[in-house]
Amino acid sequence: MIKTLANQTELTKGHNLNSIVENNFKKVNLKLLIVPIVILLFFICFFLFSMEGSFVNTYVESQKDLFLNLNHLLSIYPNLEYNISYLGDALVLFPFVFIFLFLTPKLWEAILTSSLITLITCAILKSFFAVPRPAAMIDMSSFTIMGRPNILHTSLPSGHAMTAFMVITILLYAFMPKKKASKIVWSVILITVGLVIAFSRVAVGAHYPVDTIIGCTIGYSIAIFGIKINTKLNWLYWMKNRKFYPIIMLILSIWAYLVIMKLIKHNMVIFYLSLLALIATFVVIVNKYAKTIKA
Repeated sequence: MIKTLANQTELTKGHNLNSIVENNFKKVNLKLLIVPIVILLFFICFFLFSMEGSFVNTYVESQKDLFLNLNHLLSIYPNLEYNISYLGDALVLFPFVFIFLFLTPKLWEAILTSSLITLITCAILKSFFAVPRPAAMIDMSSFTIMGRPNILHTSLPSGHAMTAFMVITILLYAFMPKKKASKIVWSVILITVGLVIAFSRVAVGAHYPVDTIIGCTIGYSIAIFGIKINTKLNWLYWMKNRKFYPIIMLILSIWAYLVIMKLIKHNMVIFYLSLLALIATFVVIVNKYAKTIKA
């Protein structure tokens, strides 16, 4: 009897959290796209009217000095920035929010939908613009580069910035407080975290400043679309049913293997933290599944 009541209490808590996310997502409207649209239009107009020669040369030369200055300023602690930059990698970032898989499926419906759109959009835009990375256009001895120098023509936009800001935006609106003061604090904190992750890509010499700004803007916009698309859908609700937990455990196990491979190759703190987050989620799910079997 006591175990049954405990299980019901846990389910109620999970249901309440999912309801909070659902209600918050219903408040998200397309008017939130006005600011990102204005930002994108500004950059489009700027490069159209300032273009001299090819777009690539104009794009790089117009922000070369800014890139070098920011890279020098932000790379005071290069190893820290290198670790932070990996939070724009879905493989590393997602484990930190995996815990919400069974607590609030609505959150993950938005994340998965937005991730697919982000992946496709990023690939198309990188191929369309074909802007060379800083290491391919600027003397590598003049700025800090962490990791292997990337000389591919895949600079615009920053995929790491898109991914990070997409997840940050979904978390921002999913758990938006009710009080105005709390909303401001919450928004400032999450947006700051997103910008820190995004501009770490400049710090490690992988992207130009505008790459990251446009990446953040597009990631934010995609998150809004992802939230709106899933407002009336409940296609991940089955994850709250504990008989499907073994499937989640299998996914987490595969994910952990991939993170471990990264860890072995790079041996960075961020991979240990990501792995710990995965293990924590795995332990919670196993514990809940074991209680279900006993019940």
